[in-house]
Amino acid sequence: MANITPSFKLSIKQGRVLILISILVTSFNLRTAVTSLTPLVEKLHESFEFGNFLVGVFGMLPTMAFAAAGIVTPAFMRKINLEKTVIAAMLFAFIGLLLRSYSMNIPFFLASSLIALLGMGMGNVVLPPLVKRYFPEKIGSISIYYIVILQIGTLLPAFTAVPLANLVDWRFSLGIWAVTAFISLALWLYVWFAYPAMREASVASSSSNNKAATPEIHNNEEDQLENHKTQGKVWRAPLAWGLALMFGMTSLNTYSMFSWLPRIFTSAGATQVFAGNMVGLFSALGLLSAFLAPLAAVRLKNPLPFVLICIFCFVTGYLGLLFAPLAAPLIWVTLVGLGPSTFPFALTLINLRTRTAQGSASLSSFGQGIGYLLSCAGPLMFGLFHDWFNNWHAPFIFLGFCLCVLFIGGLIVSKPRFLEDEW
Repeated sequence: MANITPSFKLSIKQGRVLILISILVTSFNLRTAVTSLTPLVEKLHESFEFGNFLVGVFGMLPTMAFAAAGIVTPAFMRKINLEKTVIAAMLFAFIGLLLRSYSMNIPFFLASSLIALLGMGMGNVVLPPLVKRYFPEKIGSISIYYIVILQIGTLLPAFTAVPLANLVDWRFSLGIWAVTAFISLALWLYVWFAYPAMREASVASSSSNNKAATPEIHNNEEDQLENHKTQGKVWRAPLAWGLALMFGMTSLNTYSMFSWLPRIFTSAGATQVFAGNMVGLFSALGLLSAFLAPLAAVRLKNPLPFVLICIFCFVTGYLGLLFAPLAAPLIWVTLVGLGPSTFPFALTLINLRTRTAQGSASLSSFGQGIGYLLSCAGPLMFGLFHDWFNNWHAPFIFLGFCLCVLFIGGLIVSKPRFLEDEW
């Protein structure tokens, strides 16, 4: 066993626990810049006096930043490595969140938000290959852990944003999440600088524990990066496009509901408080999805039925919202809230459909980059269709078409295959 320095020895088991904690804390920070902002739009309007167009920009900025991160993150991983990439991601998130809380005008606010969101987008991409690298024999369980924590990190800022702003001010409410980003940054810096031998030993342990289940994990990361250059072009693989369609269409439907669900209920006669509670319910159901989807991906030989169930939930919930939104709102929102289970399902498939950490990194960056780029159109097109036709039928027909595309993506990724066999 390699000696661990500097002041005491850390066992392989302890090292892997530390890395797992680092992964979980990072996952908590991947949505805080998004959900801490939405409840504070009215308070920001009082400070900066912006119009409805800028509200739309706020809504599109996360998916645009995540798409950009999906494109640039592979370059980081090729130039440096996974650990340094996640350090850079959390550094961007920390700096962006901190600067945003000191914004004195809208351009500075948008620029600092973009920095934070780019860091979080990089974290989206790098987490799956980190799980593949350190825990290849526990992909399903570790995926559940970090996706659940991600959902908690999505819910908590949304529920605490207004109370914290009322207690102090909106700057404190937004800036407090820089603290959790700094904690994640500090953990990875500790892993990288204090215990390099522990990282090597942890990877070696993961590889030896999983020899019967997965191909060999390279201990030499430079060899992995060199292999990545010669293995092929990810965009040539049908699997990569199928995953991108799943990510994109799931995110498109999800962000459309985040943006327009309150308006759907208030236009039907519900109060703003009731509409806000329905959005909260829609968000909270992500926790249930975080448990169910990875299990389905791991245990089902053919996971396509799970995708069909999710699409059925979307369609049934949409029909209820369209024709009788106040007849059974809890049922409709619950169904629509379970539909996005295809997102954690796709996150888990990244590792199940690749043989190496480098394959996982390539599939993660391509799938999420292209997927988020596609999803940018969701809230905007939903609103435009509503304005053009002056009803909710056309927007939901648009979402129905996107669900057909989601089915095609699910059909592709559900077939047993590996990325490395296709590129």
